[in-house]
Amino acid sequence: MISPTNPPSSLSVSSLLLGSFLVYVSVVCSAKSPIPAPAKIGEGYRLVSLQESPDGGFVGFLQVKKTSNIYGPDIPNLRIFVKHETEDRLRVHITDADKPRWEVPYNLILREEPPPLKQAIGKSRKISPISVSKISGNELIFSYTSDPFSFSVERKSNGQTLFNTSSDDSDPYNNLVFKDQYLEISTKLPTDASLYGLGENTQPHGIKLYPNDPYTLWTTDVSAINLNTDLYGSHPVYMDLRNVGGQPSAHAVLLLNSNGMDVFYTGNSLTYRVIGGVLDFYFFSGPSPLDVVNQYTSLIGRPAPMPYWAFGFHQCRWGYHNLSVVEDVVENYKKAQIPLDVIWNDDDHMDGHKDFTLNPVNYPRPKLLAFLDKIHSQGMKYVVLIDPGIAVNSSYGVYQRGIASDVFIKYQGEPYLAQVWPGAVNFPDYLNPKTVDWWVDEIRRFHELVPVDGLWIDMNEASNFCTGLCKIPKGKQCPTGTGPGWICCLECKNITKTRWDDPPYKINASGTRVPIGYKTIATSAVHYNGVLEYNAHSLYGFSETIATHKGLQALEGKRPFILSRSTFIGSGHYAAHWTGDNQGTWNDLRYSISTMLNFGIFGVPMVGSDICGFYPQPTEELCNRWIELGAFYPFSRDHANYYSPRQELYVWDTVAASARNALGMRYKLLPYLYTLSYEAHNTGAPIARPLFFSFPSYTECYGLSTQFLLGSSLMVSPVLEQGATTVKALFPPGTWYSIFDMTQGITSKVGQYATLDAPLNVVNVHVYENTILPMQQGGMTSTEARMTPYTLVVTFPAGASDGQARGNLFVDEDELPEMKLGGGSSTYVDFYATLSRNKMKLWSEVQEGEFALSKGWIIGKVAVLGLGGSLGAIEIEVDGSTMVDASNVEATEVEQKFIKESDGVGERKSMMVEVTGLALPIGKKFVLSWQVGVQG
Repeated sequence: MISPTNPPSSLSVSSLLLGSFLVYVSVVCSAKSPIPAPAKIGEGYRLVSLQESPDGGFVGFLQVKKTSNIYGPDIPNLRIFVKHETEDRLRVHITDADKPRWEVPYNLILREEPPPLKQAIGKSRKISPISVSKISGNELIFSYTSDPFSFSVERKSNGQTLFNTSSDDSDPYNNLVFKDQYLEISTKLPTDASLYGLGENTQPHGIKLYPNDPYTLWTTDVSAINLNTDLYGSHPVYMDLRNVGGQPSAHAVLLLNSNGMDVFYTGNSLTYRVIGGVLDFYFFSGPSPLDVVNQYTSLIGRPAPMPYWAFGFHQCRWGYHNLSVVEDVVENYKKAQIPLDVIWNDDDHMDGHKDFTLNPVNYPRPKLLAFLDKIHSQGMKYVVLIDPGIAVNSSYGVYQRGIASDVFIKYQGEPYLAQVWPGAVNFPDYLNPKTVDWWVDEIRRFHELVPVDGLWIDMNEASNFCTGLCKIPKGKQCPTGTGPGWICCLECKNITKTRWDDPPYKINASGTRVPIGYKTIATSAVHYNGVLEYNAHSLYGFSETIATHKGLQALEGKRPFILSRSTFIGSGHYAAHWTGDNQGTWNDLRYSISTMLNFGIFGVPMVGSDICGFYPQPTEELCNRWIELGAFYPFSRDHANYYSPRQELYVWDTVAASARNALGMRYKLLPYLYTLSYEAHNTGAPIARPLFFSFPSYTECYGLSTQFLLGSSLMVSPVLEQGATTVKALFPPGTWYSIFDMTQGITSKVGQYATLDAPLNVVNVHVYENTILPMQQGGMTSTEARMTPYTLVVTFPAGASDGQARGNLFVDEDELPEMKLGGGSSTYVDFYATLSRNKMKLWSEVQEGEFALSKGWIIGKVAVLGLGGSLGAIEIEVDGSTMVDASNVEATEVEQKFIKESDGVGERKSMMVEVTGLALPIGKKFVLSWQVGVQG
């Protein structure tokens, strides 16, 4: 839903249009860089002791060298805890040595706890006045200098320094600074390092971090149209990719801290300025990008399993005023022959914008239940929105039960009053176990009212239309019911009297250094156990996500589907994410790729942007290009705002044609996407990935932000410019085949840019050599598509006489909570192919094939690309027995065409062989082979 600080730029009322323009100008055009901290603050700390702890780590104590009152008094004594937690993960934890400080709760992100502050420590390591020493792990080495204290992290295998906090007089940053509300630490970096991450923000320069762009982390309801601004999520993690002497290596650095922070990247250094908490660093050694996300998600939580239908297409709009409109949308998709799996409601289904209610006039329950019975019988699903703000209304059962259970965030002992869509609201405190129980029960009650298939949690940064301490005005309706609902109508006064509302260091909040309590919960408000909103603010959406996941999982033992706007470290373990309120512009189309790829690194692989833009209405051409791209987002949804004209994919004939083409291919690729989801759930591997994940040695792709991979080998190269009918795409070394026309390909030894035809209804998608890609025949829903025969696409290098290819497939009972092998509800298949000694051989290895056999799934077709010779006699074995009846099996050969390159690779003769009429059960091992004749 729309951000209150950024209303839509195309409204029906001229005054609202002017207000929108002024807000846009004030936020976007007046954005400022953060105020630089004073050049030098104090002289850092000295290490006075270091001892081994019983758990295998090391505990040291630091003393401040020279006090300074800039941003408050120094904490005089610090404790540092260092531990190689795994072979590839190092932790460095720095906190006050004398009293506990706020940390991200250990029950939200499960991890090892450092030793208690007063725990007796074992054997001591003596510290001389100016000593340098090391604590070595399997791959990472922690080195330190005692006075002034600094530390570095090195890679053992190649000697590279990954992180170095030392500072001398020539450096523009400080030694370690640690005050109650200001923490600063920096690292030197090589200028040729490529950094990715630190979100959520919209990065105009692409996926790589750009020197001197501001990176502020503080969850904020600010429209995603605002560039280099703190947005809905907080992810203080970055990946660092380097290539030294042709040898690539990647690592990641996480600062596990929920407080507001500015991160300054200059190109040769990176500085954290944090307004609270502790310095809790985790270093992940990689060395490949996939290794990095595997190690990262092993700490923060593996991505959530998604139901199969979640990979279908979703349609939503704020402004489906009644049920008949929703029914018409579903029917119009069917008439246009555009696939659709999920229909959504924003808050239109609610009674007065109140959570867990139905509008009795516009969404009468009997008719809604009949509609859901109908679409459920067709395999479709229904998802609705809930916001965290609970309407203050004495006749509203949800509110009454919340008050009775004492579940709301407090200010001076009373529930904190704010305003969102229903008017005056209180915010649930999801850090309180009683609140979680109440929320789970409200989800149960609502599901009994309406059997929804998933929940969309929005406005959970948390968003507030007002600022400060508010009360409900007497003798005045609030809201009035006319005009935009995001205008504050409570009686409010600013809260600036505490250091939590007005901290000494001002982060670059909203890009303009607004007070951190602006349009959100007052930062001096109090959560469960006295936790300040100041500390827990950026955890709000994350904690709501966990509570919502628990509620959905308790319903019918089904796999939850949750879409959350606000995210934090670990949110991907529970939910999907969409990138918020974007605009229907060509820039926003382009920006969506970088944001999507960043969230894959953040451990949130199920991600996408509002297709065609949330507001205002896109042009017909732009919507064509957006569905061509958005059909390949992991999460693919068209969503528009209340004030925009209709933009469902069937509105324009040309867009409908593009949708049938692009979504038609998506639905054929659903087995591949779902298998990637299984891989993500087990290893953290992003579904959508930058090219450098598969080609880390190919430095040309390090900054590429206009193309991406699905998995390791399917590359999407969309049109991102108005009026373009071609696209210039980068092809890393090797052979790439068009997935829409597999007789066409591109091949080169060293990689190349190629200009591809891309008329209005065409998107270019290519599959890489050495791949076995599982596909099906598509359909109007994922349920329909899932029952069609499979095709295996096997790709060898063009004209190959020798080669290897592999792929895999995971299928399961996709609505069960767990996504794993075991229990007879899943099957996993590895596919292998070799080309050697004039013989092509394709075979499978099956784990727990009974489930796939029970579904009757078969492979009906095999397409082998890149063969250097003609087809011989075909031999087929199933479970070790030769297939006797092959009367339906037919084979065809087609010569392939390639974009030629000067190195002559494109001159090779290459054949595509298609074998049809097969009926190979997915659940049984098979071998398919034939002799390959030598081309003359």
